[in-house]
Amino acid sequence: MPKLIEKCSFCERSRDQVSLLITGSTGNICSDCAERASEMVREAEKKGPKKAFSLSKEELPKPKEIKQFLDQYVIGQDDAKKYLSVSVYNHYKRLLQKDSGDEVEIEKSNIIMVGSTGTGKTLLARTIAKKLHVPFTIVDATVLTEAGYVGEDIESILTRLLQVADYDVPKAEVGIVFIDEIDKIARKGDNPSITRDVSGEGVQQGLLKLLEGAVVNVPPQGGRKHPDQKMIPVNTKNILFICGGAFDGIEKKIAARLNTKVVGYSATKENNQVDRTNFLQYIAPQDLKAFGLIPEIIGRLPVLTYLNPLDRKALRAILTEPKNSIIRQYVKLFEMDDVALSFEPEVFDYIVDKAMEFKLGARGLRAISENIIMDSMYETPSGSQDKLCITLDYARSKVELLTQTRLISA
Repeated sequence: MPKLIEKCSFCERSRDQVSLLITGSTGNICSDCAERASEMVREAEKKGPKKAFSLSKEELPKPKEIKQFLDQYVIGQDDAKKYLSVSVYNHYKRLLQKDSGDEVEIEKSNIIMVGSTGTGKTLLARTIAKKLHVPFTIVDATVLTEAGYVGEDIESILTRLLQVADYDVPKAEVGIVFIDEIDKIARKGDNPSITRDVSGEGVQQGLLKLLEGAVVNVPPQGGRKHPDQKMIPVNTKNILFICGGAFDGIEKKIAARLNTKVVGYSATKENNQVDRTNFLQYIAPQDLKAFGLIPEIIGRLPVLTYLNPLDRKALRAILTEPKNSIIRQYVKLFEMDDVALSFEPEVFDYIVDKAMEFKLGARGLRAISENIIMDSMYETPSGSQDKLCITLDYARSKVELLTQTRLISA
C-alpha cells in the first residue's frame, strides 16, 4: 500500500517543503501558515471590542489591602498612604460604574502630595504601580514647557501613558498618571514680567484641560521629532492624576498664615499648640496658591495630603526593614558573587546619624552607604573571600575620608 504524503491542509505543501508540519487528528498545518494565522488573530483582537477594565467588584483591592502592600515597602507616611489607597480604590469603582448606566456619575478626585525631598513621594508612586490593574506612568513636570518652546509639550504626559498601555487607547483612558516635581512649574512671582513664564504658569494652564477631562490629540511618538505623525485622540475624563512635589519653602507660607489667623489672647494659646517641627501637617489650598500654583489647578486637585519629614527612628527602619531596603540590596549584590555580607549594628546607627546631619532624607542613606561600601564592591569580586563584615571603624574611616576630601577640594 503506497504511503500517504503528509501535507499542510491550508497551503498543501508537503512535509519536505516546510520547516515544520504540525499534525492533527483531521488535518495538518505548517509553521508558516500557523504564523500567519497567529498574526490574523492578533489583528482581529485589535479591531474587535475590548474591555479596558475587567476586574469585578469582589476582585478590587480594598483601601486597607493597598495600604498593607505599601507598608511592606514604605516606612511611615500613614496619612499619605491612606489618601493614596482611597483615591486608587475610588478610581477602580468609577471604572466599574462607568458602564452600569447609573444616573449618579462619580467624578474623579485628583490628588496632590506635598513633602520635602527624600520622604517617599516617588517611592509611593513606584510601589503602588506594582499593585495596580490599570496602566500607570510617572512623568516629570520639570521638562514641560508651553507648546512651541524648547522642552516637552503637555501632551507628552499622555504619550507615556499610551506607551505603557501598548497604544491601546481604551486601556490608556482609564489609567493613572503620577506627575512628579509639580512644584517646579509654580509661578515664578506675583510681579508681572516682560518675558513669558513658559515653564511655570504656562504649563499649569496647559495642564488644566488634562486634569479636568478633555479629548486631547496625542502624538504617539512625541511631538517635536516626528511632526508628520498621525495624532491619537485620548479622553482624559477617566484618567486619575496624582501630583507630588517638595514645595521647598512652603513652611514659611504656612507659618505666616497660622500666625495671622486670629488675634488676641486666644491666638497665643492656639499658637502654642502648633507643632513647629512639622508645619506641613497644617497645609491648606491657600498655601499652594501663595507658593505659586494658580487657583484653577488647585481646584482640579481636590485631595491634598502631606508627607512627614523623616525622623531618626524612621530612617533607621528604612535602612533595614522594607522588602527593598538599601541593606538588603547590598546583601543581594554580594550574594551574587558568593560573598556573605554583614554589618555591625552600630554601623546602621552611624549611617542614620550622618543622614540626619546632611538633611537629605532617605536618599542620604543611600549616598552614605554607597561611599562606605564602594571600595569593597570594587575589590571583592576579584578576591577569594566568602565573608565580609562592615565594622563601625571601617564605616567611619570611609565617611571621614570623603568629608576631608571634599573640604580640601572646596
